[in-house]
Amino acid sequence: MISQARDLLRWRSPLRTELWAARLMAGLEQGEVEPFLRRLAEDGGTEARLTLAALAAVKGAGAETEAGAGAHAATGEGAAPGEPVDDALFARAADGVLETLPGWVRRMGRVTCEGAWYGPADPYGEQTLAALSFRYENGKEPHLLVVGIDQVNGGLAVDAVVEEVKFLDDLNLRAEEPGTVAGRVLDAFELGDRIMGALVADTLPAVRPIALSRARAVPDLVRPAPDDTVSRFQELPELPGAREAFGKLVEFVGDRPLWWSPARAAQFLTSWLPREAILSEAGIAAMPEVVRAWTRFLGGQPAVLRQIDADAPSLPALMADESLAGLGKRLAKKHPEPM
Repeated sequence: MISQARDLLRWRSPLRTELWAARLMAGLEQGEVEPFLRRLAEDGGTEARLTLAALAAVKGAGAETEAGAGAHAATGEGAAPGEPVDDALFARAADGVLETLPGWVRRMGRVTCEGAWYGPADPYGEQTLAALSFRYENGKEPHLLVVGIDQVNGGLAVDAVVEEVKFLDDLNLRAEEPGTVAGRVLDAFELGDRIMGALVADTLPAVRPIALSRARAVPDLVRPAPDDTVSRFQELPELPGAREAFGKLVEFVGDRPLWWSPARAAQFLTSWLPREAILSEAGIAAMPEVVRAWTRFLGGQPAVLRQIDADAPSLPALMADESLAGLGKRLAKKHPEPM
């Protein structure tokens, strides 16, 4: 560690130093944090003081991590064991350190968000990407944070990288408000902490602290941060029952509308609708065209359209089969709401 800190003092890079501190933090188990900080403070050397300053910069921005939480999630041991480490612990340990270090160290954590993007990471939106670009207050070291969010398993963060901004050129993402995208990043990490045994990439724990720090540095955070895909859909077919049909599709896709694969389309048409939905004959007749329009809006993946073509003809018979109705649908039919 001392030799790495010595190299960082020579490189004079706030970004390299923060990334190093994030990896260092990820390797600490909960009970190791306070003794580790105490040893650094007692050491008093320049390298130890740089380490304290870097840890405080990453942790002190309000990242509500728990020591070792990412590592536990990666190994399936549960994402949040024990009590969270007090953020103030890092600030207290680094108190007075910055004044004894080179000026470039003060720039750590002091970044401006310059843009944000969001969109599917794969053809079916089973994972989405949230990207935020930053630059230090002196205008140097522009960098991009990209967080992978798993839609299939509820919307939890499963991977993250910090790259050069040109990395964005290879991603097909839509520009969005930074506060909204940063809110989605924080929502995704918090969800992962609540899921025992969440499977994430081996690389996530080492990036997690700086990802949370960066997201919390974005002003005007939106929490929770909804997906606006449904509100942007304007291609509803002009058919009787189309609006009624679309309402059921919106109910099905919920807060993860970008996830639309052949399997999910098949589930909607052959399982969810017969079990959960009460539709008029016009709504049932319009549903195939509504689902095709939605598919085209999300990119028109040929495999999804073929799945719809295969399943749509059986929809009227499935909707008429009372044995497929779930309890909620049966009760709703017996006791319909007054008009």
